Amino acid sequence: MSDDEANEKLVAPADFDGPTSTRHCTDVFCLLILIAAWVVMTGVGLYAVGEGDYRLVLYPLDYDGNICGTDFKNDMTAYPNLLYVNSFSGGVCVDACPDLTNKTQDGVSDVHTLITYDGVWQPSSGGAQLPLDYVKVADYSNASDVMSCTDATCWDTEAYTSPYSPGVRLGYGYAFYAGTTYGVLGRCYMTTAALDRIEEQLNFEVASATEAASDLMGIGAVEDAYAFWNRVFADLWTARVYVLGFGFGVSLIVSSLYIFMLRLPFLLNTVVWGSIFLTIGMFFFGGYYAWNVATDWDEAEPQTVEDTTITATTGAAIALWVVGALLVVLTCCMRKAIQVALLCVKQAGRAVNNMILILTVPFLQAAALVAFFVVWSIYSVHLASLGEIVTKEVALDPSTLTGQDLPEMDQGLIQPVHYRVFLFDEFVTRCSYYLLFCLFWTANFIVAVGDMIVAVAVAKWFFARNKMTVGSWTVISSVRETVTYHLGTCAYGSLLVAIVQFIRYIIAKLQKKAKETQNKIAEYILCCCQCCFWCLERCLKFINKNAYIQTAIFSTSFCKSCRASFFLIFRNAARVGAVTYVSSAVLIIGKLFISAVTTGFAYIAITERLNDELFSVGGPVTITFLIAYWMSDFFMGVFDMAISTVLHCFIADEEMFGGNGSYADQHLKDYVDKHGAQR
Repeated sequence: MSDDEANEKLVAPADFDGPTSTRHCTDVFCLLILIAAWVVMTGVGLYAVGEGDYRLVLYPLDYDGNICGTDFKNDMTAYPNLLYVNSFSGGVCVDACPDLTNKTQDGVSDVHTLITYDGVWQPSSGGAQLPLDYVKVADYSNASDVMSCTDATCWDTEAYTSPYSPGVRLGYGYAFYAGTTYGVLGRCYMTTAALDRIEEQLNFEVASATEAASDLMGIGAVEDAYAFWNRVFADLWTARVYVLGFGFGVSLIVSSLYIFMLRLPFLLNTVVWGSIFLTIGMFFFGGYYAWNVATDWDEAEPQTVEDTTITATTGAAIALWVVGALLVVLTCCMRKAIQVALLCVKQAGRAVNNMILILTVPFLQAAALVAFFVVWSIYSVHLASLGEIVTKEVALDPSTLTGQDLPEMDQGLIQPVHYRVFLFDEFVTRCSYYLLFCLFWTANFIVAVGDMIVAVAVAKWFFARNKMTVGSWTVISSVRETVTYHLGTCAYGSLLVAIVQFIRYIIAKLQKKAKETQNKIAEYILCCCQCCFWCLERCLKFINKNAYIQTAIFSTSFCKSCRASFFLIFRNAARVGAVTYVSSAVLIIGKLFISAVTTGFAYIAITERLNDELFSVGGPVTITFLIAYWMSDFFMGVFDMAISTVLHCFIADEEMFGGNGSYADQHLKDYVDKHGAQR
């Protein structure tokens, strides 16, 4: 980079009167490559649809290789659900997920009735509360890997108790106790209440037992994770209506109201500062509420909540207070910079206010993403069904699970457990990687097209002498010009981001393998690589955004726009850096506000309606927050791009005209000149 090139300012074309009206197609070759990628993806997808069977993926696979609810191997059409028997995903096909409500004394379990690889079994000593036909299990008498229970293999003996028997093996055998389940996509998962009750009656805990087994197979951490995620998933399924309703529906309403207020100049200061103070207040109030709840749980007689839950709630309260205090300090230190950002947001608000149709861009993006994802999902599901069903064998000595010195067991009773899994050949694996890359590229392309539409519309508004003449029709013309001339530029920028994201995915898979092999050096190296590529991805997105704005103004190709926008920002780094950073911070506050309000309403509703049915509200509330933040980010992205475009247009206008004949409002010019360099 030469000094002359870095210091050479933009020169306006002789007939410049705003974004060029004589546009031409940019980066056509990249658009053709993207279209070719879609054609190849369609070919792969049609091949998968023709050769595959989606039922193999969407319907559950039992331990014998049958697909429940289908006639894939044996006729299981009358048994559409899979009831899990062990933690290896081995299970049997049943007619319905069993519910023991009002069928047993506790309504959730019967430890004298076991589900096995050969159907329902009960010990000869009696004590069962359920009939043998309490759930209808498919006939496995002729299965190649069928295993049946006896009193010696699945019940109490002098050498071991039932949970440690060769058949049960603490959930790693071919039999497990009857309990209430809930169904998700044809899979029957045992409820948290049933698991806890079974452990209580048989006087064992899954976590402590697997610690003794970890030396044998290294599965202690796996079982801990399995128990944790099983409970989280159960809570999410129980609260699914509230999670999805508040996460998508309520957050959409709150986002729409917030954006509506942001586009009104006279309400902007109130909305932004009110959001800041309300967000801080919600963190402090959340901490206060969590502290009181933990205190009430701790002082209850008798105590009904576990100590770990009380400790976690107390820690959450302290963490919320710390975050609130940090927000107070940041707000005080950055109050002047926030005022600078407010002015940029006001200008973006004026643009959006004049072009109200621009708020439909996120809906267009969402519709395009959903449409592509539906097609992509169909292709992916059928491709996944091309895998081969193979048998896995697990040999596990139950005597090592007890952690106790027990009499020598009859080794003839110890048999390996079999279950089926899908394995994919090299062709299917490569095709799956290709489909994943197409997903990355297309998703980024759709986002880039939305950014380009906003950039073209806002640039037209900024460079209009009479901004009142700019209206929603400008958005329509911006859509037409983007689709007609600049899809290639969007394809170019999105391709670079997609390549980096795909590399990050490969690194993540390598990280997983390094962790499984406990290679610490490889883990550290890959972690550093992941961080570097994350930074590269963020830099590329920033460069792309400004390149799109440059293209929106001058109709130049991606590389030329990148170069011009880079040097433009380089020459105005202090001003652009400060205002862009703080403007982004203001928008983040808006996202947190929307997410916090949505999550707060969700928490109140879930605790009022479902508190007694959940292991913890933490899982549903966390997922609700993440969904709400994603929704707010989607809609606040319009303002983010509008602010970036206003800043980019302002400094470009200043360089081209040096204050003479400038298109910028004088108020914006004076204020940014005075405060833009502050950090």
